[in-house]
Amino acid sequence: MSKAPLMPMATAVWLVENTSLTFKQIADFCKIHEVEVQGIADGEVAKGIVGYNPVISGQLSQEEIKLSSVDENRPLNITDLEVEVRESASKIKKYIPLSKRQDKPDSALWLLKNHSILKDSQIAKLVGITKNSVSSIRNKSYWNFNSLNPKDPVAMGLFTQKDLMAAIEKAERRISKEKKDKEKIKLSSNNEN
Repeated sequence: MSKAPLMPMATAVWLVENTSLTFKQIADFCKIHEVEVQGIADGEVAKGIVGYNPVISGQLSQEEIKLSSVDENRPLNITDLEVEVRESASKIKKYIPLSKRQDKPDSALWLLKNHSILKDSQIAKLVGITKNSVSSIRNKSYWNFNSLNPKDPVAMGLFTQKDLMAAIEKAERRISKEKKDKEKIKLSSNNEN
């Protein structure tokens, strides 16, 4: 089964308005009924829908439209583009509502108590507060320390469990590397004696 274009009705509107294709060709391409395409042409269907240009979106080429305009029996063929969708969430800072911003120090305290291997910078990055704030919470010198209540930041939606696990794994790798480095130093100092 061939694919339908993005926004089929809007694409059909554009094709009706901008090409000399038959209603059947447009209907077959957009995976809608031929009567709907007739209704679009008569102005009875898709009122208020702005046409979507399939050429600009890369779903059709101008050449493809010309070839099908000349031959009524030739179907339009959608350009099969494999679009790679990358997760760019790491680049975009997630908006935290004002009501949840006061929970950030509570979340930092929870992380300090439950995952003490995390560095202050890791906690700051996860929770979205400054490294100095995390350090002052760790040292109990935070300006509002007595009123802090440890709260699970994943449960509150400040970040995902996946983010937390990645940070913990990174911290474990760091600790493992530090141990190996200490052992190397110890071995080298013993060999010198």
